[in-house]
Amino acid sequence: MNLFEKSEAVRQLFQDLEEESRQFHSEAGMGCVSGCGFCCANPEIPASPLEFLPLAFDLYEKGIAEEIANQLALQDQLGNCIVYRSQQTDPTKGFCGNYSNRGLICRLFGASSRRNKYGKNELITCKILKAEKKEAFEIAASRINSDLEIPTATAYYTRLADVDQSLASQYPVNQAILMALELVLRFKFYEIEHD
Repeated sequence: MNLFEKSEAVRQLFQDLEEESRQFHSEAGMGCVSGCGFCCANPEIPASPLEFLPLAFDLYEKGIAEEIANQLALQDQLGNCIVYRSQQTDPTKGFCGNYSNRGLICRLFGASSRRNKYGKNELITCKILKAEKKEAFEIAASRINSDLEIPTATAYYTRLADVDQSLASQYPVNQAILMALELVLRFKFYEIEHD
């Protein structure tokens, strides 16, 4: 499987997750609070280069992959996700600048579960969502162990690793995006050279 095919496999995984998440959101009334960027404003969010291949290919097609890779390479400290657009007055408020190509971590948060040490499903979410949608959160947290279907984060991370184990290793978000951009730039360079 070449790099583009891996990116397409990741896109398919995202589409499957989107369908499963949509069902959960409609039944549970959960989902991130509009305009919240609390997680996006954390430069240490773990992500993999593999989950950002679709973003890297998109940025390449738009002609800005090299420019963004250079910006990331020149960062002397971890920064917020490069595609996150925060408000100037409050960095925890904003939006994703490339929502359709956001990573797996961005898609799972608030829409998936993990098993705790007692074997029970726990909703993967943040304190803001717990506070803003307290009643819906409590109902969903209870129902995910009985009659409410919810995507499992582990299952999607396993599927991601099945596409390419080595590219599924996790790094801080911007480092993962930079690695994905470098892979795509190299792939496209050799693709053009051999045409």
